[in-house]
Amino acid sequence: MKAMILAAGKGERMRPLTLHTPKPLVQAGGKRLIEYHLEALAKAGFTDIVINHAWLGQQIESYLGDGAQFGLRIRYSPEGEPLETGGGIFQALPLLGDEPFLVVNGDIWTDYDFARLKQPLKGLAHLVMVDNPAHHPSGGDFYLDHGVLHDAAPGADNLTFSGISVLDPQLFAGCSAGAFKLAPLLRAAMAKGLVTGEHMTGCWIDVGTLERLAQVETLLTAGQ
Repeated sequence: MKAMILAAGKGERMRPLTLHTPKPLVQAGGKRLIEYHLEALAKAGFTDIVINHAWLGQQIESYLGDGAQFGLRIRYSPEGEPLETGGGIFQALPLLGDEPFLVVNGDIWTDYDFARLKQPLKGLAHLVMVDNPAHHPSGGDFYLDHGVLHDAAPGADNLTFSGISVLDPQLFAGCSAGAFKLAPLLRAAMAKGLVTGEHMTGCWIDVGTLERLAQVETLLTAGQ
């Protein structure tokens, strides 16, 4: 199974750190954020990684190179203009092949074991869900019912999408090149019962602000 790290975001809420540094290369605990993913993917047995990038993306390529230092083979999908999550993945499909692949947001920090996802996919997508964080007050994205995911509903035990998933390329059937969101594709597949999910309870932080970057630093320091 191949894996894709989404690294095209501009990271505007993390300025001034991201004025001259792409968010995946921001440091936490003396290490670049994207390095935690690469090390975890290598530990889980992944070898082929695709990384998309846009803002200051050449810095990512220059720093990571071909991935040999991590025991990985890294290929890149540069975007002249950000294509959003759906469009970015769609552009990278020729590098990802015809089989289901893992996707992880480059701006999260987690202790999730990616090896758990190296299982046959039932449907078109499998999403890892987390409890709703304080900065996501809308009440969650989707809810789980016997392992099948559904769109959020009033009164349901709605959860937040962690940014970790396994997707089948067929999820993008009929799509065209350009910028588009992933969520509508997922909801269309959910309506057909073709999206499964799981609820993780480990460490997970959406590193979208300087305050949450500080939370990662605190966790890493406590774990030393």
